[in-house]
Amino acid sequence: MKAGKQTETTNQKRFFTPENYAKEQSQRMHSTRGPLLIASLSAGEYLAEAVVNKYTRHLKAQGSEDNILYLEGIDRRFSDCEACVRLKHHVNGYDAFLFQALFNPNLPFSIDENYLSFLIAARALREHGAKHITGILPYLAYSRQDKPTAFKREPITAKLMADLSITAGLDQLISWAPHCGQIRGFYGSMHVDFLDPLILFMEEFSDFKNREDVIVVAPDVGASKFATHFGRAMNINTAIASKYRPQPEKVVISEIIGDFSNKKIAVILDDMISNAGTVYALCKKLITEQNIKEVHIGVSHNLCVGKGSERLQDLYKNFALKQVIVTDSIPQTAGLRELPFVKVLSLADSLSRTINRVHYNKSVSEVFYTPQ
Repeated sequence: MKAGKQTETTNQKRFFTPENYAKEQSQRMHSTRGPLLIASLSAGEYLAEAVVNKYTRHLKAQGSEDNILYLEGIDRRFSDCEACVRLKHHVNGYDAFLFQALFNPNLPFSIDENYLSFLIAARALREHGAKHITGILPYLAYSRQDKPTAFKREPITAKLMADLSITAGLDQLISWAPHCGQIRGFYGSMHVDFLDPLILFMEEFSDFKNREDVIVVAPDVGASKFATHFGRAMNINTAIASKYRPQPEKVVISEIIGDFSNKKIAVILDDMISNAGTVYALCKKLITEQNIKEVHIGVSHNLCVGKGSERLQDLYKNFALKQVIVTDSIPQTAGLRELPFVKVLSLADSLSRTINRVHYNKSVSEVFYTPQ
């Protein structure tokens, strides 16, 4: 019998005792949460793979020989379009981090289909013994539905998605700059980390720090808090736009509150671009009424649906838009990546560092906190 086969047979017949189990565990270099596992569903594979590569490079840079168990593309579809999740490796006792892109314009699946696949995968990890299950949803769909529109008899859908995540077996959720931070409360006692993009945008717009000719503009009241934090950290003035929607898909900027004296450059910061209606109206108003000569946009999530791409290109050609900085929380289409004014920032390093800290029970906020 070959040595490898003999060892395998010995392990299969082995009977564990408290003494030999304790000795074996003391020789393993694992977190108390268990060995690290990163799993991805098909829509989230693009980012999970980048995170695994970044995490591995960090380990090698520190002289570590540790390996990450990576299970990619664990979902598939039956002929009737039902989602099926199959794990190619045992997960019992693992500290699992599950990646999914809820909106992926490069694949034919809807947000609802991607969300259901994510929930099924969480249940698969739970039923097969994962010690901890952390969902990684860089773009948290349905977070805009955190309250019903007045007099419209709508449900609080964000709460429903939180309930489903808990029921599926999730222990923890990590997301990048969600539309509404207050939805953390919908997850009850589940640990939730909403990662802050402040440092990311401070680094990208570092040339504007302490500039008297630059102003940061929040496109609505919802974005004003983040824009104010950014303005204070960068030592530049802040303005807030007031908007309303007279009808669906149409935005009117009624006024912009702020001091634009001697201001030539405007930085617009928001959590997302959907069809670009808000930034389109705001850019035009800044150029035509506030004598702004350059506009720079920074957003955490670029859905760019409907007329979004067309509007951004028109702003670039006719209304002094210089650049749009987005992240890969949503995979960008080839057409958007090729636009000369669009810069896509990878979240791989931020997420790899976040996973590392969660895995070793360390503070996540230290990665994203900057002293004021």
